Amino acid sequence: MTSRKRFLVYDRLLGFGDDYWIEDDRGDKVFLVDGKAMRLRDTWELKDTQGRVLIGIHQKMFALRDTMVIERAGDPLATIKRKRLSLLRNHYRVALADGNELDVSGKILDREFAIEYDGELLAVISRRLLTVRDTYGLDVVHEDADPALLIALTVCVIHLAEKEREKEREKEQE
Repeated sequence: MTSRKRFLVYDRLLGFGDDYWIEDDRGDKVFLVDGKAMRLRDTWELKDTQGRVLIGIHQKMFALRDTMVIERAGDPLATIKRKRLSLLRNHYRVALADGNELDVSGKILDREFAIEYDGELLAVISRRLLTVRDTYGLDVVHEDADPALLIALTVCVIHLAEKEREKEREKEQE
């Protein structure tokens, strides 16, 4: 049996120096996304309510494609990059440090997507059932899944999709 955990994320992603809380479904603050200002690359930390860093997130420098790296206690945990593009869906490949891979696919910019491992659903990200504007829900649907990692992955793929959209707009304006 799976136990579902829901987190609410206010969609103020992800400006430099921006901090925001992620709440559980009871409205309690659970994680803080701490944006690090004045860095050469995009950098954030996911912290618990006591301010302890659970996960570090940063842009990989000198990569051919935009790539984000997730670390725990300074050790690499995952690398995220775009996998392929279809007309309506984005796909991102998450290479875990242990050699496994996760797949993130759906309408990232619409905040309607899923995170899977080997065809098994780990989390669903959606705005559909929420009444709070500019908020999306992250439902962890697999009981063994790591909520902090799934939140960090969500932050990364949304950031990558937003950066890609910005680049496309810049090309159109040229």
